[in-house]
Amino acid sequence: MFDCVIRGGTVIDGTGAPAQEMDVALQDGLVAAVGPKLGAGREEIDARGQLVTPGFVDIHTHFDGQVTWDPFLSPSTGHGVTTVVMGNCGVGFAPCAPERHEWLIQLMEGVEDIPGTALVEGIQWRWESFPEYLDAVDRSPLAIDVGLQIPHGALRGYVMGDRAARLEAATAEDVAKMRALVKEGLLAGALGFSTSRTEKHRDRGGNHTPSFKAEADELWGIAGALRETNRGVLQLIADFWDFESEFALIRGMAEAAGRPLSLTIEQDDRHPEIWTRVLAEISRAQAEGVNMRGQVPPRPTGVVMGLTATLNPFILHETYKPLRQAPLEEKVRALRDPAFREKLLAEQHAWDPQNILVHFLMTAYHKMFPMAEMPNYEPPPEASVAALASAAGVSPEHYLLDLLVQKDGKQLLYFPIMNYTGGDLEDVRTMMSHPHTLFGLSDAGAHCGTLCDASFPTSTLLHWGRDRTRGEGFSLPWLVHGLTQKTAQQVGLLDRGVLKPGYLGDVNVIDFDHMALHAPEIVYDLPAGGKRFIQRAEGYRATIKRGAVAFREGEAVLTQHDALRGKLLRGAQAAPSA
Repeated sequence: MFDCVIRGGTVIDGTGAPAQEMDVALQDGLVAAVGPKLGAGREEIDARGQLVTPGFVDIHTHFDGQVTWDPFLSPSTGHGVTTVVMGNCGVGFAPCAPERHEWLIQLMEGVEDIPGTALVEGIQWRWESFPEYLDAVDRSPLAIDVGLQIPHGALRGYVMGDRAARLEAATAEDVAKMRALVKEGLLAGALGFSTSRTEKHRDRGGNHTPSFKAEADELWGIAGALRETNRGVLQLIADFWDFESEFALIRGMAEAAGRPLSLTIEQDDRHPEIWTRVLAEISRAQAEGVNMRGQVPPRPTGVVMGLTATLNPFILHETYKPLRQAPLEEKVRALRDPAFREKLLAEQHAWDPQNILVHFLMTAYHKMFPMAEMPNYEPPPEASVAALASAAGVSPEHYLLDLLVQKDGKQLLYFPIMNYTGGDLEDVRTMMSHPHTLFGLSDAGAHCGTLCDASFPTSTLLHWGRDRTRGEGFSLPWLVHGLTQKTAQQVGLLDRGVLKPGYLGDVNVIDFDHMALHAPEIVYDLPAGGKRFIQRAEGYRATIKRGAVAFREGEAVLTQHDALRGKLLRGAQAAPSA
């Protein structure tokens, strides 16, 4: 008798193969058999009319702090995710000397918009070195599997102290120390090394992330640790404003490491064609034997604004500033007051040259869209605030004031900041279908009050596999492959993402016909009462971890005190033997 049998579902096995109606049997945490009319199970799940897929593998998250206090890693686990990789974009919490705790928290708070108060209260700092951090996570209860990468920002601060924050060049001695520490981390079980070279990443005080100006000697020297150990992957984000030299620097990292490298692919309105050049150079590198791939978000990178969020279109106005920390009811009352509205509308945005991107967010009304209860992540131009205000015969600012107080101040705006220059997702479709790209960039666990892209797996299936009306979609087997086996393979997790005998028994049972994604909502469930967006989905009938149901309808079945089946993944995981 099997431990569990999932009966009669439409099995999409993760390899890209066509769907088939089959049973899936699980035994001892693994897939035991896939086929028709399998034997009995101690637990049986009737999956007729449902999709049966491998658990989703999200390789771009920022749960580095949350993993130490929240075994369930929501909101990802509400979207069918059974494996996450964190430590991306060069930010994380190890290695870290005791005197630099606050500095690293300020860096994470600024770069990833995670409340510093939540990190201060939630993180217990039971480590200094990266291997000690691995041990701390290993001792923590986990509902899903987690893999960790060594973040360049933390590493640089640990070795160089204040010189790292001042963006000073690393000495040969600094590079040797960082290389040795990366080697130590890889041998202890790190999945890779990550860095950031984008101007968007700044700490709480507005300072660039410590790795922003790291030079070739440093990056290539650190990458050599991966070649020495023949372990790990590289992950990074860069702007590519100086394209030729920047790409050469990054390609040099991949060559020095001799290991897979993935980098963020996004379309920036300021330089809308750079992504095509990046993908062309990635293709050339692949043809020449250098393993580089792009990580593509399968929908726009979308900022969520509103009175409950971190940002709203009036946040830079002097008149609004006293309301920033006010209760929601007070904000709504003020925005409904005629005298306050008149004063607010008479003002211009305060110009801050350090926050050009924020100013763009506040004033690009053609890219602001009222968010419905069931969000549309490919909204048409006529649904923008600019178009709606014009149709109503009022200014965009006036329209926004009326909009923001709807739903007692809980109405949200969606701003597709990246990957939406053309007003649709045709460029994203091109990115997704490129032979050398992966799905990534959910940033789950981060941007708590500004983004809620942890729902990428759900919106990917819904939008591209069922609901898209403004262009072609993709087949479900192709999409599931991109959410499972393909991402798992990129980071060396060859034991999962496939429903075949011997593979890990991580499974989703999905009522796809009735699947739905709700709008994000603010909750105050972080340590110290910190706020964050979560986003709920319907349709995940069961998410199975190592052969046992861990979540039903996105909610945990087991409690923190039960024998949770998640694990720390120490290094690459081998594929099942034939």
